[in-house]
Amino acid sequence: MDFTALAPLLPPPADPDQARIGLEHWAERAARAELASDPAASDAGRQVLRSIFGNSTYLGQLALADPAGFCRTVEIGFEEALKEALDNAANAASAADETTIMAQLRRLKRQVALLVALADIAGLWSIERITGALSDFAEAALEATTRFLLLSGEANGQLRLNGDPLNAGYVVLGMGKLGARELNYSSDIDLIVLYDSDKAVACGLEIPGPFFVRLTRSLVKIMSERTADGYVFRTDLRLRPDPGSTPLAISITAAETYYESVGQNWERAAMIKARPVAGDRAAGREFLKYLRPYVWRKSLDFAAIQDIHSIKRQINAHRGGGEIALHGHNIKLGRGGIREIEFFAQTQQLIYGGRTPELRGSQTVPMLAALAQAGMVEPPVAEEMTAAYRFLRKVEHRLQMIADEQTHSLPATDAGMRHLAIFLGYHDTQSFADELLGQLRIVERHYAHLFEDAPSLSGPGNLVFTGAEDDPETLKTLAGLGFRNPSVVAGVVRQWHHGRYRATITARSRELLTELIPTLLKELGKTAHPDGALMRFDQFLARLPAGVQLFSLFYSNPGLLRLVATIMGSAPRVAERLAQQPSLLDAVLDPGFLGTLPSLDELRADAEAHLARAVDYQDVLDFARRWTADRRFQIGVQLLTARVDAERAGQALADVAQSVLSALCPRVEAEFARQHGGFGGTRLAVVAMGKLGSAEMTVTSDLDLMFVYDLPPESEESDGEKPLPPALYYSRLSQRTINAITTLTNEGQLYEVDMRLRPSGNAGPLACSVAAFETYQHDTAWTWEHMALVRARVILGPRPLCQRLEAAIADVLTRRRDADKLLLDVASMRDRIEKHNRARNSWDLKYLRGGLFDLDFLAQYLLLRHAPAHPGILARRAPLIFAQLAQAGLLPTDTAAELAGAFRLWQTLQALLRLTMGGDEGDIDEATAPEGLKQILAAAAGVADFAALKAKMAATAELVYRLYTEIIAEPAARLEPLSEGEGNER
Repeated sequence: MDFTALAPLLPPPADPDQARIGLEHWAERAARAELASDPAASDAGRQVLRSIFGNSTYLGQLALADPAGFCRTVEIGFEEALKEALDNAANAASAADETTIMAQLRRLKRQVALLVALADIAGLWSIERITGALSDFAEAALEATTRFLLLSGEANGQLRLNGDPLNAGYVVLGMGKLGARELNYSSDIDLIVLYDSDKAVACGLEIPGPFFVRLTRSLVKIMSERTADGYVFRTDLRLRPDPGSTPLAISITAAETYYESVGQNWERAAMIKARPVAGDRAAGREFLKYLRPYVWRKSLDFAAIQDIHSIKRQINAHRGGGEIALHGHNIKLGRGGIREIEFFAQTQQLIYGGRTPELRGSQTVPMLAALAQAGMVEPPVAEEMTAAYRFLRKVEHRLQMIADEQTHSLPATDAGMRHLAIFLGYHDTQSFADELLGQLRIVERHYAHLFEDAPSLSGPGNLVFTGAEDDPETLKTLAGLGFRNPSVVAGVVRQWHHGRYRATITARSRELLTELIPTLLKELGKTAHPDGALMRFDQFLARLPAGVQLFSLFYSNPGLLRLVATIMGSAPRVAERLAQQPSLLDAVLDPGFLGTLPSLDELRADAEAHLARAVDYQDVLDFARRWTADRRFQIGVQLLTARVDAERAGQALADVAQSVLSALCPRVEAEFARQHGGFGGTRLAVVAMGKLGSAEMTVTSDLDLMFVYDLPPESEESDGEKPLPPALYYSRLSQRTINAITTLTNEGQLYEVDMRLRPSGNAGPLACSVAAFETYQHDTAWTWEHMALVRARVILGPRPLCQRLEAAIADVLTRRRDADKLLLDVASMRDRIEKHNRARNSWDLKYLRGGLFDLDFLAQYLLLRHAPAHPGILARRAPLIFAQLAQAGLLPTDTAAELAGAFRLWQTLQALLRLTMGGDEGDIDEATAPEGLKQILAAAAGVADFAALKAKMAATAELVYRLYTEIIAEPAARLEPLSEGEGNER
């Protein structure tokens, strides 16, 4: 071979300007190299140089880096040049040190890259010869590096090789394209590194693992680290068993155990191409022989065949039709690409290779022929797929040669496509595009036909979680589904298949999960927080005792899967409970779970029955938490699925709280009495305030409580071993009760408790006597305390005390008061709240002008003003107060209806946001809020979409604030202002 013979075989320069600049650089380098014969001096030589410089910046750089070596490669011929490079690579094992071997191998890689490219571009070598040459050099480099490192270990006294550095039990398996001798021009090399512990011990390594991990780390560095000389090959070890939790080198025994127990079908497919490429090849061959029954099963059940199909069915098959847009098309992973040809062969090899040994080869083209020979594929189909494979690999190589990029995507511009077409030898872009489209469509048609009887798994797009790296199209699909961190999502899903959880330890459970994943991800993507939903589902999986039964249930009952996805993504509190106790799904399947919620009496009886089974006090606390969490779970699910509205859910949550307190508090008092005795029976009452008092609780509500006791007559101390005076006794009993509610146990916390609404607030005792309560409310309490008392409800205690407290509360609320003073107090307090707690946004429903505070202030003000003359208007909930006011003729009927409607809108949104977001509703960010959450909110508000919801919210807030201004703010402004210190007094 010489330049005269080579020149006519090469394409013209796609970029003449780049060719001209390259020739100028060549003249400078060639002069310094003192070439015996400068090819630029001849027309043929200049034609070769122009083709190289004008088509590939990378190949031009290789030629300029060593002009003499480039000329010699052309002169001696590419076959001879390759043989020399392989021999020199083998000799690199004797390098003096790491720096030397790295430099030698990188210089050799440049020579091989240039000679293989020229043989390819000139059409002198077939695709099989080109990929084989690249693979041979990679293997030679790995062999030399392995020898060098083992010999270095012996020289350092770390092991004994006994004269044979390749019998130390250290195995380097080539996977993927390296294993099949099909490396592309800029390919990574995929490796699995193993070691034989017995051989390693014989070489003096008592604990071989750490040594071989360090050696593997050095091997990767020598092969892939970029230096001034470039790199040899990018090296990837992620095809090893469970790469997220295993070291870089693992024992053969551990690898065998992994593949036998949790190996996946995609890993079986990967093992088709595995072969020893360096190190102890005999040990590597024995390992692969041992795995032969795992890879090549003589019989496959239907589920296994489904799973094999699902490896690629998770990529949209796009069964016929449609257009393939060439600009930017990925010729490896895209429709009609190289991966579909490879899977066309591999999936059939896995299915039939167990019974037909001739189908167990690693290379794509020979296996297409073997499938045709065995009658599994029609011969014309095999021939067309083979021709397409060779054509697409040729295009792939040209793409990668242009700038040494590991790319498989066609140029996104017309200029880029023109450049590629010329580089491939086409006279115009259209001719190239026509041939490329034709080949892609052939592959697409044959591949789709292969799987046309299998249902599609994907739906929304690529969802591929096989292998060890992220599929780019899958990341796009996940982003389109609503996930904010697609790479993390893909990693989590891949880990499910490694059998780390009890639920995924069996092959059948993983096969079922493979089928479910596309539906699961679509449903999670619709939720309020898709990424958080996935992580909660991961926690749920981690706690499942087994998977097959539940996954089968999901498979046959998609509605249940949708419900679980909705819970995971839209109700953090509910999801947390489900993750902690997956057995709750049994309750979900009960027909009564989504039926009518139980009454207060039914709940109280159920709570009492549960706590009655407690063996000791700790059981009491745990059983109370477990029972309450289960009931809240049911209510949360019903609210989320619109089985109940926010008003009914608030009542139900309050009933649950009241029921558990009715069962818990007597047991706390009994435990307390064991040490301190009592005063002749129960004398303590619990008064519910706030949302518990008005029965408007959300899933995040705390308990606003007040403890009131009936002072025992003529009793100075309790009758226990450690007697206490009444005030101290009930204060400590109240504290013990609070502790029983708030203490964290293994079952979590029951509720948070807020005592600030008790007489004198935080400055007052935890419990007060009923007489003190009456005196305080009559003589000392501020206006805002009477407003809070509107919601007060006695929920527990001896009947006489409860009746006395209820009468005292009613007396306070119906007492005549100075109307102007009341008005000024209410307005002043709302102004102070506005000053110190201004709404952050339109979702801060409590503080929003026209929001919940304004509605509560309106209701409580009107009640306190008119109740003395109209005691029938007494009620705890704002909507009911407005209705009673209208019925009494104290508020226009339409105004009452508008205010009640506004309250129910805010209540609905608040309940759902606290259920779905798990925090304060003002934390919502409209810009990043998932569409699923927006749809839930809009539907609950009875509007078509989120835009309509925003409009309804704005109109509602404006209406409420206008009415608040008319009824409170403007009349108060016309009165004489209160002097400093007068505001909010009695």
